[in-house]
Amino acid sequence: MLDLVESWIDQTNHFYRKERRSCSIFEQVFKGFYSPIFLSSSYFVIVDSLPTPDFQQLRDAGLGDFLDGDFDGITYKDTYYLLPHAASRINIHFHELVHVIQWRALTATGFIQRYISEMQTYGYGRQAPLEAMAYGLEDYFEDGRPPMDIERHVLNNL
Repeated sequence: MLDLVESWIDQTNHFYRKERRSCSIFEQVFKGFYSPIFLSSSYFVIVDSLPTPDFQQLRDAGLGDFLDGDFDGITYKDTYYLLPHAASRINIHFHELVHVIQWRALTATGFIQRYISEMQTYGYGRQAPLEAMAYGLEDYFEDGRPPMDIERHVLNNL
């Protein structure tokens, strides 16, 4: 199943490759939080509907609530997808970039496996450790706290 999901993700990212925008446009806003190199190799796409891999195997694994969830963004590898009403919210970009780091650190298979396990254990939301980390760092940023190296923080706390 993991290979099927990863293949779907690769196809999805490929399909939207021409609509991708580089996160380097956030270099000044995220200065001290994310490196310019990281931002230039991370992307976002604004879509009318978030792409999700609606496979029966995922539903059988108990992920139906996640697949049918009402959320504003989703990350696949180096690219995240946002609904139009969320695209102007800088905090959601910050949050999804945390997930980009998690994808890179854990590898695709590792991230997918861990995310599925966390959704099965905690459900979707702030209780799931990968989401808790992203929400916590998003809150840190929104609170106007001093910049810190988010990449290093994520790698040290996975």
